Amino acid sequence: MNQPFSLPKTYDFASVEEKIYAQWEASGYFKPANDPRSPDHDPSRRPFVISIPPPNVTGELHLGHAMFVAMEDLMIRYHRMKGIPTLWVPGTDHAGIATQLQVEKALAKEGLSREQLGREEFLRRTWAWKEKYGGIITRQIRRLGASCDWSRERFTLDEGLSRAVREAFVRLYEKGLIYRGPRMINWSPGLKTAVSDLEVEYSEEPGTLYFFKYVLADNPQEYIPVATTRPETILGDTAVAVHPEDERYRAYVGRKVLVPILNRAIPVIADEYVDREFGTGALKITPAHDPNDYQIALRHNLEMINILTPQAAINENGGPYAGLDRFECRKRMWEDMRAAGLVIKEQPYTLNVPRSQRGGEIVEPMISTQWFVRIQPLAEAALRAVREGQIKIVPERFTKVYYNWLENIEDWCISRQLWWGHRIPVWYCDDCGKITVSREDATHCAHCQSSRIHQDEDVLDTWFSSGLWPFSTLGWPEETPDLRYFYPTSVLETGYDILFFWVARMIMFGLEFTGKPPFHTVYLHGLIRDEHGQKMSKTKGNVIDPLEVMDEMGTDALRFTLLVGSTPGNDMNLSLKKVEANRNFANKVWNAGRFVLGALAQAPAQAQAAPQWTLADSWIWARLQQLLRDVERLFSNYQYGEAGRQIYDFFWSEFADWYVEIAKLQLAEGGDRAFYTAQTLLRVLDACLRLLHPFTPFVTEELWGHLKRAAQEKGDDFSPKGGWEEALIIARWPQAQAVEGWEEEKIADFNLIQEVIRAIRNLRTEKKVTPGKRIPATIVAGNKLAVFQQQAAAIAALAYLQADHLTLLADLADKPENQIAIVVAGVEIYLPLADLVDLEAERARLQNELAEAEKQIERLRGLLASPFAEKAPPAVVEKERQKLATFEETAGRLREQLENL
Repeated sequence: MNQPFSLPKTYDFASVEEKIYAQWEASGYFKPANDPRSPDHDPSRRPFVISIPPPNVTGELHLGHAMFVAMEDLMIRYHRMKGIPTLWVPGTDHAGIATQLQVEKALAKEGLSREQLGREEFLRRTWAWKEKYGGIITRQIRRLGASCDWSRERFTLDEGLSRAVREAFVRLYEKGLIYRGPRMINWSPGLKTAVSDLEVEYSEEPGTLYFFKYVLADNPQEYIPVATTRPETILGDTAVAVHPEDERYRAYVGRKVLVPILNRAIPVIADEYVDREFGTGALKITPAHDPNDYQIALRHNLEMINILTPQAAINENGGPYAGLDRFECRKRMWEDMRAAGLVIKEQPYTLNVPRSQRGGEIVEPMISTQWFVRIQPLAEAALRAVREGQIKIVPERFTKVYYNWLENIEDWCISRQLWWGHRIPVWYCDDCGKITVSREDATHCAHCQSSRIHQDEDVLDTWFSSGLWPFSTLGWPEETPDLRYFYPTSVLETGYDILFFWVARMIMFGLEFTGKPPFHTVYLHGLIRDEHGQKMSKTKGNVIDPLEVMDEMGTDALRFTLLVGSTPGNDMNLSLKKVEANRNFANKVWNAGRFVLGALAQAPAQAQAAPQWTLADSWIWARLQQLLRDVERLFSNYQYGEAGRQIYDFFWSEFADWYVEIAKLQLAEGGDRAFYTAQTLLRVLDACLRLLHPFTPFVTEELWGHLKRAAQEKGDDFSPKGGWEEALIIARWPQAQAVEGWEEEKIADFNLIQEVIRAIRNLRTEKKVTPGKRIPATIVAGNKLAVFQQQAAAIAALAYLQADHLTLLADLADKPENQIAIVVAGVEIYLPLADLVDLEAERARLQNELAEAEKQIERLRGLLASPFAEKAPPAVVEKERQKLATFEETAGRLREQLENL
């Protein structure tokens, strides 16, 4: 038999977590029920499916990972317990730029570069890196309790996923949605590759606005004043633009000016894009190195001159500055212009500097020949899917953000000048010059059959392959059993910061390649900040390492803190104090479990008669049913944090603080009272452990196992309907019973008892009565006398009153002298603490309470005299009338007490 002492006094998470996880995995609980690969598969049972946002193989676990793992595991565990077949597909992303950067850093320490190694050897080294570090992140995700089906784990460079990538590329190319050509892109000089707009971060930094003269070619005495923040780009200027209605410069339109130092003649043009208020009102146009200038150049058919090398040094178009670093060129050229009398002035200016998200260096806009996806048709389909309700975004406010981005989307540059990734499946013919696009490795030109062909050197943007993730992981383009049954998936859960990077692209690709949205709901969680609301960063020294937190306080404490502190789409502040409080909660659950096991051990194995439920029994059961209904409603609305908070409050503040204390008295009575009390304790704890399991899987599984074994040893009367399941992870989710009509009165009666006990406790504390010292009391309970008589023992025990000197009356003509009186919801309580009382302070207290009661009376009378009384449901109106009567009775008793002081 499970005695309470068989459990340690405190929950030892360190010895439990690894053991429990190994048991779950070995038992196959993470695999989906109703597996399409099994012969008895039933395709009519709809599954619940999540594809994990694949973390980078470079990664170490951070709080963002901890957040999405906890949230997705909660959803998966909940649906699994509801009896729904669940699949959570795990995997990792090759993360092209991020991984290549790490490997190149490691090579640099050896004094090597990727160019020195060559592509083949570099890729061999990168795969070795992936083997070493890719497993670390998945082990850490397991540490968080992730109940993924690890037998279906995928990697974005797996053979199957590589086939999916090629299929997608070729299909888009054949539809005319992929093309190659020169366009303005973001160039990362450190990484020597194009990067997408989404991979550029802008930061406000101090800079300079440089004012200089653009001298007229036909009259060196005249000039147009121009301002720039990047003087080195003057070398690539091909026009000066002014606003067509700007009187200052209208006469110059059509004439030519000379590029400083180079003395190349370029036209003065008129364009409405020019802001007359900014700088001098005249704009230098560098089409190859500014996205806005690029658009102006297209309108005016201007020449586009690239002045930068891939390393962001000045190329041969920079004349005397060729070979200089871009920033060195800026200094030298400005000094040369000063010497030539072309400088007007300089002034401080705050710049919005574009930096590479990965490398951190300043990104250069540049004209470059790249591969692009013609995105408009894909974006329109993705917009329709959300507008028509096929996909819901939670929280709803992000829907507008999604629309705005897709309505203004630019073609997607998908080529990257990297070696690590999916190489573009395009071959160039050295003989006829045409290209071959193929699903298989090409051996000859599709046009002239020549074998003298070579593959494109570039790889695809990482987000191209991760955009296929929900269906490529299930076997697409093959029509696999997994794809047929598990696709579309159910919920895509991720941070709002990658709504465009990843979510929008998955929706576009899902619709394009499968004809179906890849999921029905997008749930966006917020970012995690420090306790002061600051973004976590290593430079600020405010980063919280989830591994350290789990080592110190356990996985359940971290998970519960992240889940209960979150609301959809909102950032949350995390402090270690909150985690510590939730470690205490895990211990509270554990200790309540120890108490219930002890109660089971002491109680009779069978009852002799039908149950006579106490008020406390009825109250806790009714409150549990309310909780079950509320949690179900909150879960269905994705309000997981609020659901967790309500479970926490019920367990700590109602079950542990109140029912357990009264249960101790009831158990001491022995016999049937002890039997039914133990039975209630077990049923409520069992339900609570089931409710808490998706939030805190380890402590609940461990404790539930002990509870189950103790109950089974005790007998069938302590088993739930349908018996005990094999493990909590696959146990049934608790269902609320239908309301039977008695609940409201029992809850109200018990709440009244609670209020009276709290009031006595508060007064004892205020008057500094020694804790534990029992005192006499008189309670005048009016029409609730019977309730108080039934609860006399509980009131005496919990309010530290002398049971044999507790007087319970319906009414009292003469008020006791020299006693403090308090009134709670119409119930009068008299305590012999007069010698401890300051009469003036007591009078002030009673007057404050009377003022509050009169304020409520005025409010309720006004409410009941308003249209509310006619429009609201009769039951609601009656409730307000009862409240008014209670406050009127309380006010009357308070006036009497003031008169008797």
